[in-house]
Amino acid sequence: MRVTLAAATLRRHPARTALAVLGIAVAAALLLDMVMLATGMRESFRSLLLTRGYQLRVSPKGTLPFDSEATIDGATAIVGALRANPDIVAVSPGLGATLGLPSQRIPSVFSLGLESNVQGDYALDAGHDMPVDDTLGGGVPVPVVVNRAFLVRTGRALGDTLTVAAGIDAQLRTAARARVVRLTGEGRFFYVPGETPVMALPLTVVRSLLGPAYRDRMSVAMAESRRADSAGVEAVRAWIATTQPRVTAISTETAIRQVEERLSYFRQLAFVLGAISLGIGFLLVATLVTLSVNERRGEIAVLRAIGTQKDGVLRQVFLEGFFLSTAGIVAGLVLGLVTAQWLNGILRDFPGLPAAFDFFLWSPEAAWKSLALLLVSGTLAGLVPAWRAASIPIVRALREDAVG
Repeated sequence: MRVTLAAATLRRHPARTALAVLGIAVAAALLLDMVMLATGMRESFRSLLLTRGYQLRVSPKGTLPFDSEATIDGATAIVGALRANPDIVAVSPGLGATLGLPSQRIPSVFSLGLESNVQGDYALDAGHDMPVDDTLGGGVPVPVVVNRAFLVRTGRALGDTLTVAAGIDAQLRTAARARVVRLTGEGRFFYVPGETPVMALPLTVVRSLLGPAYRDRMSVAMAESRRADSAGVEAVRAWIATTQPRVTAISTETAIRQVEERLSYFRQLAFVLGAISLGIGFLLVATLVTLSVNERRGEIAVLRAIGTQKDGVLRQVFLEGFFLSTAGIVAGLVLGLVTAQWLNGILRDFPGLPAAFDFFLWSPEAAWKSLALLLVSGTLAGLVPAWRAASIPIVRALREDAVG
């Protein structure tokens, strides 16, 4: 009975009810998007770092991986020591450099020297992977993996050969060292912006191209702990810090904290806008229910006069707020998911961001908790008008209704 009366009351003014539901839907969508923004960056970055299971990054002392052009000397000994530790499952060394592309549409390409059997920087989407090291000899093209942006920018296709060079003299148009490579694979690079052309070569090839000064250097090494829990990873990190004083070992948790410090503005913005959306939903429901109660003072007085108890009136008005909030939240859920996908597409196009990074990420627990909070807030918004409705003086309300 109460449900029927509450629904009939809302249908009495369809335009007003529809506008209120739309307003609550916008508030719910804003709240959902802000929750997805606040939790999405953290979880997306965590997922990005753990794509291949590596929980630790070893970088030059005092720097973040690829935060500068600094490299680590004595890489062979460091990697060997890490691989000898029984608590470490795998180690992936890498050396980043910019190599020239003579006679190509783009003058240079960001290149990664990797060991293909342990690399954690890309996933092969098409073609064949590169070899672990330069076992083919200087006269045979070296198989390499490139991303889609490289193929588009250079106009090349898998199977083509080209020359990469280092130590280029711009005036004499000569290169100190060069190698012919064959594009054998297309990869999706996790940590490189999608619009940036990138090439992966065997680590030994990149070292030989860069010259004797780089014969035993690396930019970063990724390590996978045998124990995946925080305590196990931290134990390995502490061991690296103790035994390898020339490098900095960064765990996934530490990297996430450092990134959150840099992106704290987004989290603060999400918190403020989320609080505003809760307030908007509360005020919309409170305003509409109050208008409804004021218009029906005589009707409510009649119900009280024929024996309806206060708690019956209270429940009916509460149901109106509940129905409004529920309808708005359901519509807001759909609207929020659509706008989050749209906004995520815009933000992912910002230059310098990894191709696999997402700003908005669906988190069921956080999303349902936030929407449930909005539902409770909207339902409680009818508390004051419901109490006023239940406390209407019967005789005076009937007289005013008759005179009106």
